[in-house]
Amino acid sequence: MERQHGDAAKGTGLLTRIERALGTGTAVYLPGDGWIRLTLPLDDGGPAPVTVDVIADTTRAPRGIAYLLPGGGLNFAADFFTPGGPDDHNLAHELRRRGLLVVGVTPREDAAAAADITAEWGLAAHRRDLARVVGALDSVLRLPYQYAGHSAGAALALDAASHDTSPRLRRVVALDTTGPYTGDPALRAADTRDAYATQLAQGVHVVDPGLTAVIAKAVADPDGVSPAPWPPDPTRRFTHAGLAHFALIRTAALPGPANWIYAQGHSAGTYAFGASPAEDRCTLTRTPLATWHAATAALGSGLLPTALLRDLAAVWAGDDATYRIAWDRIAAEVVWVNTELGRGDHPRGAELIRASGNDRVAFTVVPGYGHGDAVWSTNAATDVWSLL
Repeated sequence: MERQHGDAAKGTGLLTRIERALGTGTAVYLPGDGWIRLTLPLDDGGPAPVTVDVIADTTRAPRGIAYLLPGGGLNFAADFFTPGGPDDHNLAHELRRRGLLVVGVTPREDAAAAADITAEWGLAAHRRDLARVVGALDSVLRLPYQYAGHSAGAALALDAASHDTSPRLRRVVALDTTGPYTGDPALRAADTRDAYATQLAQGVHVVDPGLTAVIAKAVADPDGVSPAPWPPDPTRRFTHAGLAHFALIRTAALPGPANWIYAQGHSAGTYAFGASPAEDRCTLTRTPLATWHAATAALGSGLLPTALLRDLAAVWAGDDATYRIAWDRIAAEVVWVNTELGRGDHPRGAELIRASGNDRVAFTVVPGYGHGDAVWSTNAATDVWSLL
């Protein structure tokens, strides 16, 4: 175990208890200004570990726990500990400053090679991994806790809450995710489910979104020529910067089984085609490209299990036979915040929870925000996190 001590010594006692409760693994302690971070990949004999990150305040004891669950292909550092810097402007530190012990649970695929990922790595497997972490910490801390997830992590948070009967589970925070669609989108979701089921049947167990490489090239060589066709003239090619901005702003226009789920895209912005790819004009209006680069650079594999995508698509389609979130068993308070340009105004999941008798359910759509802006925008603390 590697420890960096100093001013953070006050927080090591709590984190040492947590480390012991979680089991074996090589822990790293990183002290900050008024906080300390423990990172512990759990050695459970699997092909890749679940990684637990804990952010503890060194000036006061926590009043509760927030389990932060990252979006698909992301990890805790990318989704919730970015951006960094001296002002600690990220959701993890926002919750720490509110008096919570922050526990990030990064799924196995972040540390996995493609060959490690199997057809068994669906939503239920992610829920069981999370339950083992929560059970271990609850046995020693006995603090009230909440699940807070983004995107696929928000679906996991809702699913976990539907199976968790602990009286200490107080809240579920769902950031930009989708419960069952209705109407034509539900039919389209069924097609998406079928596409991923077909991939699984063909032995394709993993999907690589590829966004990390696209953004890295946009930063390193913005004017270089990408391999992607340019829509006004498919014989020509986007620049690297143009492709990254188009993929972030107009995600719904990209090919792929699941890009249609975004009302517009990952990031709010504008994109106007010019007379040539080099003359395109584009800008991100909420989250700087540098933040997107920092987030994607913090990723491990960046891979998504096909089985997880199939299960999520089944949830979108309302296909309980393939995968069911038991909306009627979610008894904790639910705060569900979507973005106008990301997952949009689709409140059916929240309505199903409310219909089961849980009246502590709030559903809000933040105008002018894209999918990733909910966690990375420079104004997220005011526009989004204030709603949590």
